Amino acid sequence: MTGLFPDTRLRRTRSAAWSRAMHRENQFTPADLIWPLFVTEGEAVEEPIGSLPGVSRWSVDAVATRAKEAIDLGIPCVALFPNTQADRRSDDGAEALNPDNLMCRAIRAIRDSCGHDIGILTDVALDPYTAHGQDGLLDEAGYVVNDPTVEILTQQALNQAAAGADIIAPSDMMDGRIGAIRRALESEGHVNVQIMAYAAKYASAFYGPFRDAVGSGGLLKGDKKSYQMDPANGEEALREVALDLSEGADSVMVKPGLPYLDIVRRVKERFEVPTFAYHVSGEYAMIEAAAAAGAGDRDGLVMETLTSFKRAGCTGVLTYHAEHAARLMHG
Repeated sequence: MTGLFPDTRLRRTRSAAWSRAMHRENQFTPADLIWPLFVTEGEAVEEPIGSLPGVSRWSVDAVATRAKEAIDLGIPCVALFPNTQADRRSDDGAEALNPDNLMCRAIRAIRDSCGHDIGILTDVALDPYTAHGQDGLLDEAGYVVNDPTVEILTQQALNQAAAGADIIAPSDMMDGRIGAIRRALESEGHVNVQIMAYAAKYASAFYGPFRDAVGSGGLLKGDKKSYQMDPANGEEALREVALDLSEGADSVMVKPGLPYLDIVRRVKERFEVPTFAYHVSGEYAMIEAAAAAGAGDRDGLVMETLTSFKRAGCTGVLTYHAEHAARLMHG
């Protein structure tokens, strides 16, 4: 219990910049960032994404250059997402298993360019590869079937691990996929490949620009509510996290970010494990729109938002603002 005014004046420690710095409870640094990068075909290609101002798709060679920039900025990890060409998409997402697909070529390019100076996180889900935009295989009724999808996801994870991925991040929300992937990685000798589980991924309205970026938005038939979580649920998120940890996840993720900071806090307090959040495309776009409209200072909005993740208990944050934030922190 604190004392009473005026013996206790909480403004005393806020009165000077040095004192505010000394009493700051949470520090956000470039090491807390993971930078998502979108990969596309071609050479020396940059394709700006209209719904994500300031974010582009990059060809494989350009992605390797972005990874070098991340190293220079102190960002420890990049996350890769492919924009698969339409003629390589199919109902079964078979391109996900191609050892020479966009994802695998980007992994190898970064490894060749950067060695092991940066971590490479890869998305495991079928939506960048399916003609229907869903994260898994469909039955005759259009329902995303679980177990056959897990079999393909496991092969996709092995494909990425063989190419050199450091962290496999299943974003599909199929039941049992973490255990299946962990067993497969162990049996194939990939014992040090981490799994960051999208453990509490919600059926959110904030994903639109991301789907534009990977080319699945216009293809999506129906919604993803039969496998992504109901935004109204919190206890269920804790059950999802518990299952993924029991199956071998090294870290867990909550997605989206800001609307689910309560879930981040509950996960961190309950499990005391590395917990990440994905500051998703719609959240990024809102900050950019607010700054463009003069509703707030962009730098301040970005840093306040990212600090809120750290305060809630995040080990780190996936954010499209990673490069900008790191440059701000470097001064």
